[in-house]
Amino acid sequence: MDTRTAGAVGGAAQGASGSMVRRILLGSQLRRLREARGVTREAAGWSIRASESKISRMELGRVGFKTRDVEDLLTLYGVTDADDREPLLDLARDANKAGWWHSYSDVLPGWFQTYVGLESAASGINTYEVQYVHGLLQTEEYARAVVTSGRNGLPAEEVERRVALRMERQRLLLADDPPRFLCVLDEAALRRPFGTPAVMNRQLEHLAQLSERDNVTLRVFPLGAGAYSAESGAFTLLRFPESDLSDIVYIEQLTSALYLDKPEEVERYDGVLSRLVEYGRSAAETRDQLLRLRRAD
Repeated sequence: MDTRTAGAVGGAAQGASGSMVRRILLGSQLRRLREARGVTREAAGWSIRASESKISRMELGRVGFKTRDVEDLLTLYGVTDADDREPLLDLARDANKAGWWHSYSDVLPGWFQTYVGLESAASGINTYEVQYVHGLLQTEEYARAVVTSGRNGLPAEEVERRVALRMERQRLLLADDPPRFLCVLDEAALRRPFGTPAVMNRQLEHLAQLSERDNVTLRVFPLGAGAYSAESGAFTLLRFPESDLSDIVYIEQLTSALYLDKPEEVERYDGVLSRLVEYGRSAAETRDQLLRLRRAD
């Protein structure tokens, strides 16, 4: 094993990236070591008293890592030199550290915890939203209206926890080194009312203000643009600064989510997003429309 590679991976993960990215990076390294050694997932699982599916989940970064399991796998893969092992063991220990979002686990589904971890570590967030304003762009009042929509029996404390989580996620756009954020909003999302007219007015003004930030690109996809909007539902494409981590497309469903990372799948969604931008309104036109849509209180 090239110790320079292990060190670079460890150093990158120790920086701005979250524990979720550390798990994915470590899983990727373990998969490469296993394949280079010609070891099957079944044999690897047997060596740590686990199943083949457990090895698959480890290599995808979907589960936490026990230091003992990583030690045994490295031995199986022929990584015996301390200088080669330690960066990966350090990565395993860091991968198990809880991210800030774990404090919201009471209102955060497990499948969405994965997304929040990836979002926190991304250098680029490209998204298309259809139903409502994207969570990273919502005002507190609008977010509360979205959370309570169709959930009349939701306890007030849970509503506030969900809103607080959304507000906490938005801090990354205001960080010293924020990710590049591209959002294409279907015009229907802007015309669908959540809350009072005053809440919608303030949301529209908030969008216009955010669109002036250097790291934020906002485009409205007009209702009259035709069938392009039907080419895909809402999705988010995440890009990462680590060269070992591939782009990921996130598609949220009612009770779960899909994470796509095959290059051909990511490229397909990237192409859809490019066409939405191409046929959408320009930055200036988008800002003008946001201000025109405001209604009197």
